[in-house]
Amino acid sequence: MQLINDEYYMSLALDMAERTQGQTGINPVVGAVVFKNGAVIGMGAHLKRGSGHAEVHALNMAGAEAEGSTVYVSLEPCSHYGTTPPCSERLIAEKVARVVVACEDPNPLVAGRGIAMLREAGIEVVTGVLRERALELNKRFIKFITTGMPYVTVKTASTLDGKIASKTGDSKWITGTAARQRVHIMRHRHMGIMVGIETVIADDPMLTTRLEVPGISPVRIIVDSRLRIPIKSKVLQEDAEKTLILTTRLSEERRRAEIAEAGAKVLLCGDGPQVDLKHGLKQLAQLGISSVLVEGGGKLSGSLLVAKLVDELVLFMAPKLIGGNAPGSFTFEGYERMADAMTLADVKVEQVGEDICITGRPEWRDA
Repeated sequence: MQLINDEYYMSLALDMAERTQGQTGINPVVGAVVFKNGAVIGMGAHLKRGSGHAEVHALNMAGAEAEGSTVYVSLEPCSHYGTTPPCSERLIAEKVARVVVACEDPNPLVAGRGIAMLREAGIEVVTGVLRERALELNKRFIKFITTGMPYVTVKTASTLDGKIASKTGDSKWITGTAARQRVHIMRHRHMGIMVGIETVIADDPMLTTRLEVPGISPVRIIVDSRLRIPIKSKVLQEDAEKTLILTTRLSEERRRAEIAEAGAKVLLCGDGPQVDLKHGLKQLAQLGISSVLVEGGGKLSGSLLVAKLVDELVLFMAPKLIGGNAPGSFTFEGYERMADAMTLADVKVEQVGEDICITGRPEWRDA
């Protein structure tokens, strides 16, 4: 049985924050708990960008009882005016006695200022409680707010011998139902979903989130250097305004106009024959897309790895062997020696239904 202490109540705040992944836009996910006289008297989470922050919801629930309380919050209270007033000022005004913070806010507009404001007002502040879990929950926000680039997750589904389709191109279905449902949860938690043009031509996917209860579908991002996308593709026929096409300045203006007329947005990413993926990701960030789930083929995934643009790999592997000259998960020139092979850090292995899921963070070697 878990001890009732600071970690116990911070865990409750983090649980609430975790449930809101995917719905806060470029904002972090945050949970807050107000505790007094042995009981929880207020709870809240940040639900949507532009709406009240977690501390505000929790304090509103606590009402006048908030005075003299302890507030547990999974991310440092903000100290600046944005679309909402500073939470630090609200905590001070409510005369809380103690604030327990999981981790500091990496946003340069906050970055310790909220904690400093509270301490200057005479409020006891404790930091670092369940810090690693809090950082993991907001890894996408942290990457975006500190670098101005989206957090990029590459997801693959393959057989044990690394094949993502048969030699005839058949790929439905490699993994089982549980793994496919996990992928839809991942879609819900990312702001954009990226595939290459070959995937669109071969599968004509919708690239939406399909769960037992309605989820949030990400913005669809198609990497298409020569604008070969068929106008009758599902991504241009249904909710085309939620589709972005990354192409180059060498693409035909006539095709750009046709796609724009269909309702999608065309982004020019470089002057060469291939889309400049780094430039493309920068443009996505400028459009407010802070996280991208890549579900493309081996060429797109391999290109992103070679360009060192991948933050996380999620590899689903089915207990199947297919052999033959079939496409693999990652297509790039490759390394001459095993000692030079790309490695993963923070590796986790989990069974999902009948399949295995391996997650990890690519370790980049210095050039």
